[in-house]
Amino acid sequence: MKKDWMAQLAAHYQRTRYQHPDDALMILFDIDGTILDMRHLILHTLHAYDREHNTRYFRHLRLEDVNVHENQIDLLLARLQIDPAARQGIVDWYVKERWRSEAIVEAHRPFEGVLNVIRWFQLQPNVSVGLNTGRPETIRADTLRSLNRLGQAYRVQFTDDLLRMNPGGWEQDVLEAKVAGVRHFQEQGYHIFAVVDNEPAVLKAIARIDPERQILLLHANTIFESKRVHLPPHSARGKAYRLTELIPEKLLPPRVQFVWHGVNDRANLRQFLASNIRWAECDVHLDPTGSELILRHDSFTKTPLAEDEEWLSLEETLETLRAHNRAVKLDLKAGGVLVDKILEMVDYYGFAEEDLWFNGNVERLQEHRLRQLSADHPGAILQVPVDFLAPLVCSAPDKAREILEMFAGWGVNRFSISWLTADMRIFFDQMDRWGFEVNIYNVPDLESFLQAVLLMPRSVTADFNFPKWHYYGRGSGEKGNHYEYSLRRGRRKR
Repeated sequence: MKKDWMAQLAAHYQRTRYQHPDDALMILFDIDGTILDMRHLILHTLHAYDREHNTRYFRHLRLEDVNVHENQIDLLLARLQIDPAARQGIVDWYVKERWRSEAIVEAHRPFEGVLNVIRWFQLQPNVSVGLNTGRPETIRADTLRSLNRLGQAYRVQFTDDLLRMNPGGWEQDVLEAKVAGVRHFQEQGYHIFAVVDNEPAVLKAIARIDPERQILLLHANTIFESKRVHLPPHSARGKAYRLTELIPEKLLPPRVQFVWHGVNDRANLRQFLASNIRWAECDVHLDPTGSELILRHDSFTKTPLAEDEEWLSLEETLETLRAHNRAVKLDLKAGGVLVDKILEMVDYYGFAEEDLWFNGNVERLQEHRLRQLSADHPGAILQVPVDFLAPLVCSAPDKAREILEMFAGWGVNRFSISWLTADMRIFFDQMDRWGFEVNIYNVPDLESFLQAVLLMPRSVTADFNFPKWHYYGRGSGEKGNHYEYSLRRGRRKR
């Protein structure tokens, strides 16, 4: 079976970097139909036609109904059985209006995952992401403004010097302009290792100027205008921009700390110890008798004791983690006496300050406990979740910052936000610009984990149920639930 196109891109990039360790590498993207899903522009413009002309031709038109190239709108009008007498007027209006500044900024939407892929390459050392478009020079400013608006939430930035546009007018000599764009960046000293474009004819034209086949040709198999052609062997085709196929575990950024969530039972502890992850998060409670510190996600009030339930003691866990030179993140599920007992046990096992991390809700620990934890363990990470501040960050940022600075004054040195929080990317970006260390948690799968990592927070907490990487995290046991895995027996070759 042929490799996924993102997997082929990953392999080609790593091979190129190995062969040319000192070269300034570049991956070159087309824009329309490659980064941007142009169906949104078509839909936006046709709905605008109805509003301006007080018609109802497109009142029921949905995104999934649009399956034509932006230059072939007449085919869509014919399929919708619009009166032939009205079609030319609609086409003329559409052609005139679709590239107005408002439409470029408001109506453009990226394909799912593409900005994550661009972010990954922008993070790589000595790698640039170039843009090579058939759009004319006249809309350069609008193009950059639109793309950077879309890229902001992904921490993607496009610059004028890495954007090559068509020096001619609309639809004039596009193939020649695309080939000239490749040559332009090569003359600037870039080693172009891949080109992504939705038009097969463009890729075929670029192949003709790359006799040594150094450029991997990637066909974004979306909606395209040119005929489907047989691409050369050094090409790949796909439409899903999946990070799980692009980013190997070995290339995760070392700056980001990774935390295995919910190491609350022996099976999950074994899985954690078999991994390369350094931090284990444990949820600490008192047992029903109030005599022993145990690991359990839920309180016994929330999830009553199961008849056959066994639990792992905090003492056994700390002893095991210490013996394996691992670090521990303790989620303090209650305050008061519980915190005192936990601190006594942590001190007994002699964890270094840099191997300690305390997490708890502000309303549970309160100011005096947070100050106590900070004073007793000044070198440890002290974290509180702040998802409740998300609406304030978006609506009253000064007030949100004031609250965060108050918590920091109590000794809190890291803030945790859920991946599932509304406007999480805006929330994170603002906190990062304020200079607060952020942990992202509630990351549901490997794709989301990689997206979170690309934001470059200080840490990411996950269940590590990532079979693709041979990680089989069981989860924290919330509501008594765990991830289950099954072994597949391969077919015996005869």
